[in-house]
Amino acid sequence: MDDIYNLSKSELTNLLDHNGFPSYRADQIWRYLYKNYVINFEEMNNISKELINFLSEKFYIGNLEEVNKIISKDKSTYKSLLRLSDGNVVESVLMNYPSDDHRRPRKTICISSQVGCALGCTFCATGQQGFTRNLSSGEIISQIIHFIRLEKDNYFDSILENPDKSYKGIKNIVFMGMGEPLANYENTINSIKKLNSNLGLNFGARNITVSTVGLVPQILKLAQENIQINLAVSIHAPDNKTRSETVPINKRYPIEELIKSCNEYIRITNRKIFFEYVMLDGQNDTLDHAKNLGKLLSGMLCHVNLIPVNPTNDSEYQRSRRETIKAFQSKLAEYNVPSTVRMEKGIEVSAGCGQLAKSNFY
Repeated sequence: MDDIYNLSKSELTNLLDHNGFPSYRADQIWRYLYKNYVINFEEMNNISKELINFLSEKFYIGNLEEVNKIISKDKSTYKSLLRLSDGNVVESVLMNYPSDDHRRPRKTICISSQVGCALGCTFCATGQQGFTRNLSSGEIISQIIHFIRLEKDNYFDSILENPDKSYKGIKNIVFMGMGEPLANYENTINSIKKLNSNLGLNFGARNITVSTVGLVPQILKLAQENIQINLAVSIHAPDNKTRSETVPINKRYPIEELIKSCNEYIRITNRKIFFEYVMLDGQNDTLDHAKNLGKLLSGMLCHVNLIPVNPTNDSEYQRSRRETIKAFQSKLAEYNVPSTVRMEKGIEVSAGCGQLAKSNFY
């Protein structure tokens, strides 16, 4: 049996047509899956028994089991440990943000694309645990629906701090959980198409962010997809020597190739790239690093997110001091490279950037 969330709308329509069922039933089934969030086929109460039996024999509805959860001390972050159908687990995080100068309160989901990660970034807990397998597009979608169902049932109202009780709904999806999304390219793109479609979960493309450590061929391929999502590139250093020490994939795709692909992405899409830069004390945070990063990115349509490194079990890196980050940011400004320091969420429950790993729950 297969997860029905793995099917595209056209695949479902063709399947029904091939087996003698009216094609319009695909529209009804799709609404039950992506608008009503049913957990079993019997809930599709205007579908014939024959069709329900057919679907039940061939598919199941992805309904990930939450085997554990952690809530941050400030009640702004909810982390789920979700069991997949084969017994593997992944972590996903919901973050509740208050309003600021230009945005209303909002909820963001950080989802995983792989069980573990093969790229081995030395400061990242997921990379430290190694790689098991890719997630299917259905498993990616199921993480989001898990949180949508909880939100629909007003579950978060009683356990998360929400300064604006009138605000409802999940606004943003970020592919920044466990794994490298562009190493699981097809399943990532297929899930994004369902997220973005008004027939699917109907998230605006500009509310979807995909993060990559810098897989050059996939960045160029993504530029051709004609999907107006946000791309976040984990750069972490302005030169090959420093970057290769913490980001092993740099030896395969050195920084010159990465920047070339990013410029091509910007040329084709006319979309800003967000560069992620984890701040490691004494490793990549000097004024020379800032100067070289400023020179590297000057003139690009981009924004740099400075991220104080978060603690992980197998890393000895310490986060840069506040004054160091401030000086780094000022040096970037001299080259007209805009930057912000990442707002931190859920660090003490290992829900922050680079902290997701199943071992955190055990």
